[in-house]
Amino acid sequence: MPDAKKPEEPRKKADIPDRSEDQRELEEELNEGLEDSFPASDPVSVTSTAIPGAPPKPKPE
Repeated sequence: MPDAKKPEEPRKKADIPDRSEDQRELEEELNEGLEDSFPASDPVSVTSTAIPGAPPKPKPE
C-alpha cells in the first residue's frame, strides 16, 4: 500500500516567496482586518471605494 501523503502544514511567513513590499503590506492589512472583524456576517472588503467629487467650476474672468 502506498504511503499516505502527509497534509501540508500552514505556511509560515518565512516560507512565503519574495513579494513586493506593497503586496506584503496589503496582505498584512487584510489579515489584520480579518482578525479584527472575526466573527462577522460580512467578509472584509479587499478593495476600497472612492466617490470623486464634481469637477471644479471655471473661475469667472
